[in-house]
Amino acid sequence: MKKYIAIASFSGALSVMLGAFGAHALKNVLTESQLNSFETGVKYQITHSLLLLILMLIPIITEPQKKKIGNVLIAGIICFSGSIYLLTLGVVPSKFIWFVTPLGGLLLLASWLMIGVYALKQKTTL
Repeated sequence: MKKYIAIASFSGALSVMLGAFGAHALKNVLTESQLNSFETGVKYQITHSLLLLILMLIPIITEPQKKKIGNVLIAGIICFSGSIYLLTLGVVPSKFIWFVTPLGGLLLLASWLMIGVYALKQKTTL
């Protein structure tokens, strides 16, 4: 589980750095719409980094379940936020990765639902 805690911590730190980068270095480079998209990527990354960290601390979710959810969460963060960063910075044309952002959103949604389903399946309570 320490691997997932480390990934959550590094992802959270990265989102803070990217947020500062967006607010300062990109402020005069991107359009307002692009900057809003970039900030959306940062918000989702920090939120789901925190979710990954909290997930590792939930006692009623088993370790195998935490790994499954954690992998889905990490993939969702990379696909959703990562694709937004690439698109807003113009690194990759949207025609090549247009589907990655919604896929990432579905993975993030799935991770939230997995936590709920696994929690309801547990016979023990907190």
